[in-house]
Amino acid sequence: MDETLNKPGRVPTAADEDRFWSLIETAWQRLGPEPLALRRALLERDPADEDFELYAIDGWLEAFLRELTALTTDLNSADLTALDRVLERKLHDIDRADIHEVTDGSDDGFLYARGFIVALGRDFYEAVRHDPAVAVLDADCEEMCYFFAHLHEARFNAWPETGSAISRETGNNLAGWTP
Repeated sequence: MDETLNKPGRVPTAADEDRFWSLIETAWQRLGPEPLALRRALLERDPADEDFELYAIDGWLEAFLRELTALTTDLNSADLTALDRVLERKLHDIDRADIHEVTDGSDDGFLYARGFIVALGRDFYEAVRHDPAVAVLDADCEEMCYFFAHLHEARFNAWPETGSAISRETGNNLAGWTP
């Protein structure tokens, strides 16, 4: 194993982030035009529009995760660890009180809401990061929260050591919860 993976405070590389978002986008694209249109509509909606069908994308999340799994079958331990490092960083960075106000939920519920935000892809993630009103009340994708860690454990019988020294769990991004 590459010992540099275990250095405290390790952050994802730009290449790892690009690969992460590319895999997510490819998984969605493999599902065809309907979920792509739903994701775009969710991103472009008026957050104040109470008549908008917010949860139409929910029926596609399981298929998305299957496609994402299929795209990662040839990845080695270091690759999955790098992707998990990106995922935990993305979840950590949106662990913020202003986003929680929109999504609501318990500690676990807010983690799962952040999983939903990441699962919808880079455009949705960035939109929520910049304007929490874009987030969705009570939406969740629990499976996304530890997706690459679970794949790593299933394939290599060990949890990945990301070396990031951060947590994806709710309330751990202290800067996001400071008034």
